[in-house]
Amino acid sequence: MRRGGSAAVIDPRRDCEIYLQIASRINARITHIFETHRNEDYVIGSLELANRCGSEIYHGSKMDFAYGNPAKEGDLFRLGGLVLKILETPGHTLESISIMVIDRAVSEDPYLIFCGDALFAGDAGRTDFFGPEKREWASGLLYESIHKKILSAGDGTIICPAHGAGSVCGSDISDHEYSTVGYEKMTNPLLKKDRVEFIERKVKEHHYMPPYFEKMEELNKSGAPVIHRLPDLEALGNSELKDFILKGAQIIDIRAPTSFGGGHIPGSLSIWREGLAAHIGWYLNYEDPIILIDDFNLDLARISTLFIRLGYDNIHGYLAGGFPTWVQGAEEIGRVNLLGVRDLNHALPDERIFLLDVRDINNRKKFGHISGSHHIYVGELPLHIHEIPKDRHIVVYCDAGKKGSLAASLLLGAGYQDVSNLLGGMSAWMKAGFFVDKK
Repeated sequence: MRRGGSAAVIDPRRDCEIYLQIASRINARITHIFETHRNEDYVIGSLELANRCGSEIYHGSKMDFAYGNPAKEGDLFRLGGLVLKILETPGHTLESISIMVIDRAVSEDPYLIFCGDALFAGDAGRTDFFGPEKREWASGLLYESIHKKILSAGDGTIICPAHGAGSVCGSDISDHEYSTVGYEKMTNPLLKKDRVEFIERKVKEHHYMPPYFEKMEELNKSGAPVIHRLPDLEALGNSELKDFILKGAQIIDIRAPTSFGGGHIPGSLSIWREGLAAHIGWYLNYEDPIILIDDFNLDLARISTLFIRLGYDNIHGYLAGGFPTWVQGAEEIGRVNLLGVRDLNHALPDERIFLLDVRDINNRKKFGHISGSHHIYVGELPLHIHEIPKDRHIVVYCDAGKKGSLAASLLLGAGYQDVSNLLGGMSAWMKAGFFVDKK
């Protein structure tokens, strides 16, 4: 982007106002939009942004998108003194591209690379989207893309990945928004491996496949509907909310697990604010209205953007006055039993207790588990809920108690009567010095 000139946006999000504001502030016009790949974990905002500013959209040529223009290896795009060069970098997906930026006013050498999901700070993209039989092949493609296309740019070249720490598109992404080729060579453990070792590591990686990925791929290949603006959420009273519940609305309680455990609307799902982006795609459908429950209804506009970015245009409203309104209306209240780690340790062993570990399997292997516990990842619990006995006291635990609250809310909604959430989860259990099973 140049002040007073043309600008390009890479992998825009659907709530695209921020790009227009930046362009307006520096008197620039957005003329190009580039997609590094068909994203799986959010709805890309290319059509939304192009509808606002009339820019052209470009993406990799190895997929038949229903919109935009194909870009191939070596294609050059000039924005004033900047040159954007397309690098085909398959592996994460087949059509993945990276965009190398050269500032010719300074040097003919690369300045930075937008590398999508090919290379992250401290990690590299997952290679399991082609299926297990092609994982070795895809991992080999990714190795070649990284070493021949990205790392060859020079140690001083800035790396701009599409995701940061916590993304489901990597295994162990560092908490660095940007990096450089040289820094990654020194610190990224994957880049210290030869081709055979790299492929072996990628093939053995375990990744979860949330069901919403399929919806994201569909929308990002065919083009998501243009919504023009974020929706205005409807404020609902108790009686209106009950009507929505009867019609099958999805009620999402975004309060902390302790608040949810103390009292909640029966049948609601407990997904704390910071966990929405990571978990709604496992649990929610794209048809029934979504209603939010909070205490004070703070910053709900920002919360609604999290749903819109994942294609949940069925986000509808919220309980006016928050959960206190429900309580003051003398409505039915549900509860989750809350246990501390000392309570659980004192109660064990007890044959009535069914310990359910809902952590990521990688954390269970890395840190160990409470003896006798059964493992089902929280995202996959809806598919395996039949494996949980209804005649025992279910004690759910996770890393810190938040995913445990989500799992407990699902079980209660499915008719389980005796459910507890372990506050503090495995983290508190280990801090208390209680026995950890490493087998």
